[in-house]
Amino acid sequence: MARGDLTVPDGRGQDATIGRMRTRPSHANPSLPEPRARLAELQAVIFDLDGTLIDTVELIRVSFRHATKTVLGEALPDEITMANVGQPLTTQFQDMAPGHATELLKAYREFNRAHHDEIARAYPGTIETLAELERRGVPMGIVTSKGTESATRGIEHFGLARFMSAIVTADDVLLHKPDPHPLCVAAERMGVELGYCIYLGDSPHDVQAALSGGAVAVAALWGAFSAADVLAPGPAFALGSITELPALLDGDVERFAVRGSV
Repeated sequence: MARGDLTVPDGRGQDATIGRMRTRPSHANPSLPEPRARLAELQAVIFDLDGTLIDTVELIRVSFRHATKTVLGEALPDEITMANVGQPLTTQFQDMAPGHATELLKAYREFNRAHHDEIARAYPGTIETLAELERRGVPMGIVTSKGTESATRGIEHFGLARFMSAIVTADDVLLHKPDPHPLCVAAERMGVELGYCIYLGDSPHDVQAALSGGAVAVAALWGAFSAADVLAPGPAFALGSITELPALLDGDVERFAVRGSV
């Protein structure tokens, strides 16, 4: 590990190196100030949902196993089914098993709906962190690739809606992450400039969407993807726990910076 790098737990029993050298993404808006400067003028924080605010990773995993075994006759390996988590389910199933997407989606949703409250959990510190941001007057929103019905189930079950100024689901937009369009819609609904918003998410698709839209990309290292995968697109910052978000907003940028991106 290079001098000055910081190793933090990624929430999955792994370590992630923060401060590693990375090239500033070529698609970042060159007219925007550097991410650390934008934090000082932050207008809002937008969150991914699954793998970021609520822990549905195991629920997603077993729902995929059930759906593929039911429809295809065998449960596909997790390496295949979990590879594109963060994109809409229809897109994932079309890529996974062309011609079977409708059947897979039905089997997945039936199982997921039946077992959601039993398996899903809020990540430790989620509610407390959202309450702290609310106390500070920071506007918050959610952008998820889930459909409205399933997203609402988790948002209401864990009491997240009261913190949010905008919630954008896959049903609200025609383009989906890694396209930045859903983030742009959320920022418009919130009346803020996306370039002065954090987008915090646990997948490479989240980071790519944030970067492409000009948001301050913050990687959540506790979700469905490995730290290496989430860091690969080059987020500005990375957190090992959602409870670290207030410290980042307080200006502790060196602690959480992915070097070369800020």
